[in-house]
Amino acid sequence: MGPSWVWLVWLSLLSACSPVYVLRVGYEEARILWHRRPISDILRRPDLDPAARDKLRLVLRVRAFAERELGFRVGGSYASLTEVSRPPIIHVLTAAPQTSLEPYTWWFPIVGRVAYKGYFNQALARAEARRLEARGYDTAIRTASAFSTLGWFDDPLLPHLLDYDAETLANVIFHELFHSTFYLTGHTAFNESLANFAGHRAAIIFFRREYGQHDDVTRRAEARWRRELELSACVARAAARLEALYASALAEADKLSRREGLFAQFQAEYRALVGPERARTSLASGKLNNAVLLNQLVYMRELEVFERVYQNGKDLPAALAAMTEAAERSDEPFGGVRALLELARPPVSLPSRPDAAVAG
Repeated sequence: MGPSWVWLVWLSLLSACSPVYVLRVGYEEARILWHRRPISDILRRPDLDPAARDKLRLVLRVRAFAERELGFRVGGSYASLTEVSRPPIIHVLTAAPQTSLEPYTWWFPIVGRVAYKGYFNQALARAEARRLEARGYDTAIRTASAFSTLGWFDDPLLPHLLDYDAETLANVIFHELFHSTFYLTGHTAFNESLANFAGHRAAIIFFRREYGQHDDVTRRAEARWRRELELSACVARAAARLEALYASALAEADKLSRREGLFAQFQAEYRALVGPERARTSLASGKLNNAVLLNQLVYMRELEVFERVYQNGKDLPAALAAMTEAAERSDEPFGGVRALLELARPPVSLPSRPDAAVAG
């Protein structure tokens, strides 16, 4: 694929954005795609680092599992590795009013309104953040480990992902492939939270199949999902307290003053969950605002609801099919998924595959 074709597609997709943004995104994406090399070819190199070889083989097994066992839309994604001299860093900007947890959104063709905006240029991200702060918004900028073009291109593996442990690498690939399989226009938090669930649960099932129930890598994947559920509940409690404060009749200045105590309470609860090894992270001890918390909410909203639907049948493809269908039928996708549980007395029995017991 030549870069000229990539330019045309990206220019059409991003026509609503500034010319500088469009040019930078188009350039970086073209560079990523132009330098793709098939993983099968890379594996034939005699001087390939053994650890990298193991990770690349894992990626191929993960994508095959996602397609064959989970029904994800895989195409050519993650069958290649991009070999660029300077791998791009994606800087993700989030914003929110100072007394509301409603995210600021950007509109893009195809995907609709999105609650974050990605930049390959940190200076552009910071400039946009300053512009929003001048208008009274909280802002936060984080880096992203991976991204999906939602099936528009055959996304390659970014080289820094090979530094991740097996559980994280598998999780990321499953997460991004699920985005290519399902994307509900205009519902960022639902898309990301469901992909978060799908990534974790798919990784657990994959490692159980690959290494067995009691292997260390399987146990670590399971432990990480349990911790993610605990953190999701912690973030939800903080959001509920803040939303109650923001909905109160207090003056704006009083809300801004009192929210600092709620942020401190959240950080204390968060540190108790993550332990001393992560107590110095920015979320645990840095300056919080609504945008920082929204970064967590986007990926952690109602994870326990997704898990309860899955536990009814312990068949991940069936659970995901039921949840995506319910979300598409509903004006509010989270509510649509909750209805799967609320309408089921006794609990809903999801369709099972013959190997559902093994897959669970």
